[in-house]
Amino acid sequence: MTALILDGKKIANELMARLHKEIDSLIESGARPGLAVVLVGEDPASQVYVRNKEKACADLGIHSVVHRLDSDTSQDKLIDLIRALNESSEIHGILVQKPLPGHIDDKAVIGAISAEKDVDGFHPISVGNLLIGDEGFVPCTPAGVIEMMRSAGISVDGKRVAVIGRSNIVGKPMAALLIRENATVTVCHSKTANLQEVTREADVIVAAIGRPNFVTPEYVKPGAVVIDVGVNRLPDGKLAGDVDFEAVKEIASAITPVPGGVGRMTIAMLMKNTVEAARKTLESSR
Repeated sequence: MTALILDGKKIANELMARLHKEIDSLIESGARPGLAVVLVGEDPASQVYVRNKEKACADLGIHSVVHRLDSDTSQDKLIDLIRALNESSEIHGILVQKPLPGHIDDKAVIGAISAEKDVDGFHPISVGNLLIGDEGFVPCTPAGVIEMMRSAGISVDGKRVAVIGRSNIVGKPMAALLIRENATVTVCHSKTANLQEVTREADVIVAAIGRPNFVTPEYVKPGAVVIDVGVNRLPDGKLAGDVDFEAVKEIASAITPVPGGVGRMTIAMLMKNTVEAARKTLESSR
């Protein structure tokens, strides 16, 4: 068996093409979507992510503003900036790039962002809406995983899914979204006993732990779908996922590559959330 390679670039480009048409319509109505990204410090990976977001905005015609702050910027100054962006009529989405310097409280920063502009989906109101099944912004990476599987015709309805990782960014919201899709979900983590036994019972595995090539064929039931969320930089500079791609693709029915998989979907879903925020603003003004 050779797995179907889920092409995140292709699926993301198809989504972006659909968004382009919606953005053109919004611009004609006087509501050009606007995204503000705040970067504190000079983390190399964060700078790459921010440039990718700038490029995606430029490609789609989204108004993009990037605020680059020094690493010693105070928490109060950062929150003052966020409050100003909350009040800006040109900005529909606000994203504060992680990680933040150690002297800044992540929770305070996330809480300062207006829930209506929380296109990252991390505000407590967004998280609460996700868990109770109400409408709201969903974190971009888990949302991208669902969109990718849906586009590939992969249903999790009634399936057993193992999510490896319990972070607030991926693992927990991923589990909530999968439950919404009628999957039976097991969230695995560093304290999970007999991890291989748990994951080998799963029809779908979502790996999001930040450990390169951790998931080997011993963790995978033949024919399972394997979604790799991990992006790890190896000593030689190459990127690797959390899954041993070359080995696992021989027994999985479908698998995502790294790079070229979920990462491309994350950017596309951020654009989708920003467009949705602009649309809601336009509707509320009528």
